[in-house]
Amino acid sequence: MAEPAVTTEVIDSLRMIPLFQRVSDEDLENLAALLIERRYPKQAVIVEEGLPGDYMYVIRQGRVQVTKAAEDGREKIIDFLEAGAFFGEMALLDEAPRSASIRTLEPATLLALSRRDFRKLLAHSPDLALSLIRELTRRLRDTDDHTMSVSFQRVDERVRGLFVRVARSEPEFPGCRATPRLTHQQIADMIGTSRETVTRAVKELKASGWLRQRGKRYLIA
Repeated sequence: MAEPAVTTEVIDSLRMIPLFQRVSDEDLENLAALLIERRYPKQAVIVEEGLPGDYMYVIRQGRVQVTKAAEDGREKIIDFLEAGAFFGEMALLDEAPRSASIRTLEPATLLALSRRDFRKLLAHSPDLALSLIRELTRRLRDTDDHTMSVSFQRVDERVRGLFVRVARSEPEFPGCRATPRLTHQQIADMIGTSRETVTRAVKELKASGWLRQRGKRYLIA
């Protein structure tokens, strides 16, 4: 009698993830039977750029950082992902090496799906395939928006937009939202400008009262 309750709990949990919201219960049951839960400590490397990949991942709990190696050897931050996001699907679709590295920013619980099971599910679940296409399309639109902002927005607008996008509510910062730890160089890499320009923009945002700083973390109301 306990088994259906567990299945319902798993399906309800998967249904909270945007990628699976429009997938049928039957397909979610099949998916739940194939997912492998993996737990990682803070600062664990889950995916390494340039290496082959056999799994895609869905973040159930926690937050991760996406990075790429720059030509000068520096690690450039591309994005931050949190619960509900997924990554690693590209290597399963085209079998090319990983295009970026993924590291946890805090202890995280991930759901892993192998290449074989991933392709089998896509072949038998039109709903899942369509959901994946929708999410990949959304990412492409986000990339287009980022390209447009780099081309046409002022630097202070880009800095403000970045902080709004990556900040989240945390118990240790009541009444505001906090970004991950960021240096001015990392911010500059993410919005396509120089470190000196970011330093000026951050100073102006602080002077306006819109932005506060605690160590390398930024707080916005």
